[in-house]
Amino acid sequence: MKTTRNIFVEQVPGLPMEEQPTELVERKGVGHPDSITDAIMDSVSVELCRAYLDHFGRIMHHNIDKGLLVAGQTSPQFGGGKVDEPMKLVFGDRATYAYQGVDIPVGEIAEAAARQWLRGNLRFVDAENHIVFQNEIKPGSPELTDIFAREVIGANDTSAGVGYAPLSETEEVVLATERYLNSTSFKAAFPEAGEDIKVMGYRFGRHLTLTVALAFVDRFIPDLKTYFDRKAAIHDEVQTFVTREAKTMEAVTVDINTLDDPERGEGGVYLTVLGTSAEGGDGGQVGRGNRVNGVIAFNRPSTTEAAAGKNPVSHVGKIYNLLSHEIAGKVYREVPGIREATVWLCSQIGKPIDQPLMAAAALILEPDVGLEEVQSSVVAVIDRELASIHSFTQRLAQGELAVW
Repeated sequence: MKTTRNIFVEQVPGLPMEEQPTELVERKGVGHPDSITDAIMDSVSVELCRAYLDHFGRIMHHNIDKGLLVAGQTSPQFGGGKVDEPMKLVFGDRATYAYQGVDIPVGEIAEAAARQWLRGNLRFVDAENHIVFQNEIKPGSPELTDIFAREVIGANDTSAGVGYAPLSETEEVVLATERYLNSTSFKAAFPEAGEDIKVMGYRFGRHLTLTVALAFVDRFIPDLKTYFDRKAAIHDEVQTFVTREAKTMEAVTVDINTLDDPERGEGGVYLTVLGTSAEGGDGGQVGRGNRVNGVIAFNRPSTTEAAAGKNPVSHVGKIYNLLSHEIAGKVYREVPGIREATVWLCSQIGKPIDQPLMAAAALILEPDVGLEEVQSSVVAVIDRELASIHSFTQRLAQGELAVW
């Protein structure tokens, strides 16, 4: 292993993920309770950033990464059920409510951001009647708030991020399948398909098995026969899509709603009133959903940081996790001879975010390539991306990068 300053580059043995014998990858769709919570809390952060910039010309201390979606209660039934008790969304953690005599309506901003996201992403959830909002966002601690008053904003946590590139075919297919199932074109063809979709991909050798959980919207399903007819039609469509996307797989198996039991009638199938299990079956919490690259890849390194809602200009739990994936992707694409790259970044609280305690790249190289042939180029990519980290954080603050 060779080092340059605090940047470490090493060659590691082993096979790229694509060539390993087994792989497990999960994607929680836009209507999954955990995805809903992640997406809304990050939208709140983006709107707070906008308000702080408008009023103060800079982003102030806030972290909205402790959100909780409490499941409601519904009575699904063929032809259309009813909502018995609304869901509850709890906004948590810290934010700046006032600065230099100017007040910021944090609670109102949070609710408005949530309502806008719900209207844009969940067709059957009425943000006025199906969900109750509870604001538990409190003012920040003096020491952390003071970081934003310094000439150079430092990291507000000691934390590490990790990212990798490229995505394996399994990861790409799992991600693409959920996005297709929640696309406008798919909903037009299959309006009964709710937004709460989870895809689990299992690859053994070159055989890919996808297990899909898909919430059906009961108003479109008049009876049990229609449910299974539409389920079969969706299965055929997904099978065709995945077979086309999984170009190197020798076999593809798709299973949908494997808990279904036709002998149990209405209660034995996956019916929902609003298209999400959050209406009555399952709650959601920030950090329990997809990683920042959109999947939960069980064979890959990851951190326990919840990126959604964290401050985009100082919280390295967000910045470094997204940036490590971005750097790994650029290392892989720009430096010839690299088969797979994994990048780690570690901060120290209070230190400038462009000067991590450690940046490291672990590389799987082509058989005829040595570490000395790529090291300087890899270091140059990492140096360049760290030098432009403030442009990267501005993209985060504007919501240009998805975190789930």
